[in-house]
Amino acid sequence: MQDLPNQTPPHGDSMSFRAHSVISAFVVLLISALAVPAGAFQPPVDFNRDIRPILSDKCLTCHGPDEATREGNLRLDDGTRFSGGEGSVIVPGKSAESELYQRISATDPDIAMPPREFNKQLNDQQKELIRRWIDQGGEWETHWAYAAVVKHVPPEIAGQNNPIDQFIRSPLSENGIGWASEADRVTLIRRIYFDLIGLPPSWQQVQSFVNDGSPNAWEKVVDELLQSPHFGERLAIYWLDVVRFADSNGYHSDEPRKIAPYRDYVIHSFNSNKPFDQFVIEQLAGDLLPNPSTEQMVASGFNMLLQTTSEGGGQPKEYIAKYAADRVRNTSQIFLGTTMGCAECHNHKYDPITIRDFYSFAAFFADIEQPAIGNPATFPVMTDDDRIRLQQLNDELARLNSEYRRSTPELTAAQEAWEAAAVEQVLKTPVLSEWETIGPFTSKDFDDAYAAEFLNPAEIDTTAPVNGLKWESGRKFDDGKVHDLGNTDFSSRYFYRTLTVSKPTQLRVSLGSDDAVDVWLNGKSVHRNKTNRAVAADQDAVSLDLQEGANQLLVKVTNGQGASGFYFKASLAEIPQEISAVLVVNAADRTKEQQEKLSDYFRSIAPETAVLREQIASMTARKKSFEDNLPRTMMTKTSTPKVVRVLNRGNWMDDTGPIVEPAIPSWFGTLPSPEGKRPTRLELARWIVDRNNPLTSRTMVNRLWKLYFGQGLASPLDDLGRQGTLPTHPELLDWMAAEFMDSHWDLKRMIRTLVTSNTYRQSSLVPDHIRSADPYNQRYARQSRFRLDAELVRDNALSVSGLLIDDVGGRSVFPYQPAGYWSHLNFPVREWPGDSGEQLYRRGLYTWWQRMFLHPGLLAFDAPTREECTVERPRSNIPQQALVLLNDPTYVEAARAFAARILQDVPSKESDPDLSSANQLTHDRLNYAYRVALSRDITKREEEVLAGVLHENRKIYSAHPDLADGILAAGQPAQSKDKVELATWTSVTRTLFNLSEFITRP
Repeated sequence: MQDLPNQTPPHGDSMSFRAHSVISAFVVLLISALAVPAGAFQPPVDFNRDIRPILSDKCLTCHGPDEATREGNLRLDDGTRFSGGEGSVIVPGKSAESELYQRISATDPDIAMPPREFNKQLNDQQKELIRRWIDQGGEWETHWAYAAVVKHVPPEIAGQNNPIDQFIRSPLSENGIGWASEADRVTLIRRIYFDLIGLPPSWQQVQSFVNDGSPNAWEKVVDELLQSPHFGERLAIYWLDVVRFADSNGYHSDEPRKIAPYRDYVIHSFNSNKPFDQFVIEQLAGDLLPNPSTEQMVASGFNMLLQTTSEGGGQPKEYIAKYAADRVRNTSQIFLGTTMGCAECHNHKYDPITIRDFYSFAAFFADIEQPAIGNPATFPVMTDDDRIRLQQLNDELARLNSEYRRSTPELTAAQEAWEAAAVEQVLKTPVLSEWETIGPFTSKDFDDAYAAEFLNPAEIDTTAPVNGLKWESGRKFDDGKVHDLGNTDFSSRYFYRTLTVSKPTQLRVSLGSDDAVDVWLNGKSVHRNKTNRAVAADQDAVSLDLQEGANQLLVKVTNGQGASGFYFKASLAEIPQEISAVLVVNAADRTKEQQEKLSDYFRSIAPETAVLREQIASMTARKKSFEDNLPRTMMTKTSTPKVVRVLNRGNWMDDTGPIVEPAIPSWFGTLPSPEGKRPTRLELARWIVDRNNPLTSRTMVNRLWKLYFGQGLASPLDDLGRQGTLPTHPELLDWMAAEFMDSHWDLKRMIRTLVTSNTYRQSSLVPDHIRSADPYNQRYARQSRFRLDAELVRDNALSVSGLLIDDVGGRSVFPYQPAGYWSHLNFPVREWPGDSGEQLYRRGLYTWWQRMFLHPGLLAFDAPTREECTVERPRSNIPQQALVLLNDPTYVEAARAFAARILQDVPSKESDPDLSSANQLTHDRLNYAYRVALSRDITKREEEVLAGVLHENRKIYSAHPDLADGILAAGQPAQSKDKVELATWTSVTRTLFNLSEFITRP
């Protein structure tokens, strides 16, 4: 049977895999307890599979690891009360004598367990399982995820050499279920292309594989794709979900952040097949490695991917606690597949993680330098080529500066001539004291205030009061600024200062006043202006003849009514005061520092150095532009570790909890302190990837299995703890985890093992008896079918249209987005900037990820906001997705470009075709479209339907050619000699984009 991707899947995409696993677990439970007739053989009860889920669901709320809720001092989660010795709740082999069974089977409500008021009661089948387990010995087992990884020997099965197939097909064979045949080659190549690089194969690539009769044809395709630069992009899409990568900070105003180089690091790491343990260490502690490289510092940006805030009213202490909790919660899910978040407020109810463990884990991150309120700092990221270019700019700048500072006889002579003139200018430049002021003196009216002489301008004594008022000093009346004098009607105010010069000179000053102004120099009137006006700069100009020594300047401002104001500015020499001070020193008496200061100043104004100054300014600007355009990213920087306390019930305002030091959860042991010092993130990272840590390798290979088979061997993917399900194939999961570590954490090798298996190459279409035996495909007797991820739906359309720009790496881009979608983004108000040209056609991986307002085209296809670690996207099937495929400018433009490609690559003949020729041309074009979009030939029925679509739309556009203008205007407007035909074929290609087969990984 051909594995056509557009067949209806066995269950709705909207049902979560977790639901499948739970249902399946109950099915297994019921089969084991009910389906076996009396007296028939009953398989042994498995503690982890059959008993632990019952204890976890029904008992551990009151008898689990949380001391605060534990009843009767009885703990049933760690095995201590199942030993058979004193205090044990079971007597191995004797259920009737075991208190556990007596309590769960009791009818007396005073002793029956769980208590009648508890809303989770055991059913008869569960009680029977516990009885049988005790009678067969009551052997306790460590929770499977916490047990050491064991590399089981794959079971032998005829014709199967890949361990994946041996572990999967052995139980299928034993149960007589069988398995699906291998999918057809078209399905296989589309599947592997979408899985490994996230792009469809070209028709030529499809044909090459279909016609390759060599025994290693499949392996050749796999190896080629594993070496593709797009392999890293495809795997990065998943990893960026897991680590919650985004271009905005999430909280409050969701401000932008610079972190794109981290994405490039992830892509490069996957492409270069960086060992996974090194990948983990660099992200958690790249900054703590000896002499960290730029790449390792970029990797350390992982620690900064959490949500942050810049809210002005935020409480710093609260957000420090939030950031610490975020890092614990997400780090444990990302790398360990463990949910520690419950322990933020209390001991975990089901897993052996205490509240102290939570905050001790948080202490590993207490050294990270990060503002509680405000975005973290960013740092430039330079490649080797960038460093070479920067060095070239620095060298050229150093050469110009050296030439600029070089002394020549001509420059020395010019400086001596300038100094002689400058000294003369300085001697004539007055030194102005600070203003002293007195007033206001009030009068009966404006005329009286102007005429009154409250002071004798020839005899100024600023120490003597006048009419009961004292002179004031200390208030700054900066020259060149308008100053408000307040509102005192019919009043006068005096301003006094000294102007000291070494030689007689003339000084021009500018005045402004509200209202009238009088000026005296050395007791003589030099300016009078009785006027009514608002004060402004440069209203009056006065020339002052200064005598050698100190000159007394007095200014009177008379106000009519309302506001009063004052302005003063002197036309002084442009030589700075510190240079003037050096110039008046005899040349022979100047210190070396004074000589250098004078020389530097002269060079800054000398005509002889003007060209060099321009060259230096130009080179400095080029260097700044180069540095400003370097990509920047957040990196981890450290400081003195903050004090971390256990927060009672997670209350950040409670400082009564004990101080804790960095430590892993005590259940997993302890970390050796490096030379007696405080353990760091580096020790944490090395423990996470230690061979004796059973969680990390299991977590990663379980997620890889999900990527290539549709669901994990154990679920949920982010919680391998006691609330999760037992793996469907525990020996296989352990073999993969051990093989992953034994191969030095070689990701590509593990992926190659998975996708070269017969299990991977199975068809997703199977006989009814296989589907009935395993409706949720947990035995993997067939492959899974599922819709492409949001980014790949878009990439697929752009790829077949020919628009896709497949450059790897770079900044985040802004493709088409509905106008006004960001209208509620405030503080500050923002608009989607929109890109142009090639940036519009980058892969979806590079789309700007705004957490609060994720691009609607991505959101419609279930892309996560990445506020938290996301290890498994939901898959919905909603009408909105069809609307996006039909109307989003990206898809309309891509459909139009695809239509243009069809018309160009399958042209009509120059002569007018007859009807049969026209039908043949339609067939050829439709078949070409199917080969490009779906990698196969069109069927007769499909051709009939699409020919009808073509015919109807051609009639519409021919009758209303103006409607075609809308098609041509979508996205980047296009021109066409025959817009009716282009619009007609665009209707066909839009239909193809909406096929389930087009957006499905087969």
